[in-house]
Amino acid sequence: MAKGHRSQIKRERNANKDTRPSAKLSYARVSVQKACFVLDAIRGKDVDTALAILTYNPRYASSIVKKLVESAIANAENNNGMNRENLYIAECYADKGPTMKRVRPRAQGRAYRIEKRMSNITVVLDER
Repeated sequence: MAKGHRSQIKRERNANKDTRPSAKLSYARVSVQKACFVLDAIRGKDVDTALAILTYNPRYASSIVKKLVESAIANAENNNGMNRENLYIAECYADKGPTMKRVRPRAQGRAYRIEKRMSNITVVLDER
């Protein structure tokens, strides 16, 4: 086959695929900056410690990230057959999503723009 053949390209792409269990939430209605405060608190911790931190964290993003971590744990146990006691959060990051633009009326007929930001949050687990 030719080097640029579609099946060969797909084969090479699938060979480099990450097999670690993960969970991703797209279009979360929280800004990247606010989500990163919560993600920084749990990065590198084992999953039970991370869930404890997220349970008692007062920020709104912590409830979203907690569900995401629980989903990643379930993926690790059911799909990869990993043991929950050995799991830790290898990577967690928030990427910028689309922004909803709204208009707020102001004085003298002016209009100010309100930007309601969204983020795509990813949690990747690994075994120690």
